[in-house]
Amino acid sequence: MVDKSEIISFEGNRPLASQDALDLLLSRVSVSRVGGELPSTDALQKIFTAALRAPDHAGLKPWRYLKVAGEQREKLGELFVSAKLQDDPHLDQAAIDKLKKKPLRAPLVIVVIASIQDHPKVPEIEQMLSAGASAQNMLLAAHMQGIGAMWRTGSVTYHSRVREGLGVAQNEKIIGFIYMGSIEGKTRLVPEMNVSQYVKDWN
Repeated sequence: MVDKSEIISFEGNRPLASQDALDLLLSRVSVSRVGGELPSTDALQKIFTAALRAPDHAGLKPWRYLKVAGEQREKLGELFVSAKLQDDPHLDQAAIDKLKKKPLRAPLVIVVIASIQDHPKVPEIEQMLSAGASAQNMLLAAHMQGIGAMWRTGSVTYHSRVREGLGVAQNEKIIGFIYMGSIEGKTRLVPEMNVSQYVKDWN
């Protein structure tokens, strides 16, 4: 039996009307300019709880997350630099400075990690998709609470030096960094999409 006290809604104990939720879903865009303070403990609890509601074949929970905030963001920037210098020892100072500043774009960076498990019915690709779906749920939960968020990747995401520095195991993969904080400035307009371009009847 579900304990109703554990059900998280965004409007007291009453779930949002379905149209409200749909409107929020259709209005989500990536927010590149975020700042301010960390999202509140309550807001983050909702965000991570939403992540755990992602589709999950066999209930493997093939994901985990690292929160990077405060001075740890500078440490993450140094890790990015270390990875790039490993590839190119002659990296110029401008590139080094840019790498150092990347995690400072937001008060919170969430590292999304797929933890792949051996399972006879759930291949790696399904577990990666589940971890990706959990990241999308975080973006949606942030948007529903008025928090800006953007899923970022880049070559450092898949670099062995970054994996090592973040303690990523052999059976794990970093699938992205979610930058999160207060929305600064105007967000970009929601682009109009031609659904028929992507959806066809199968004959």
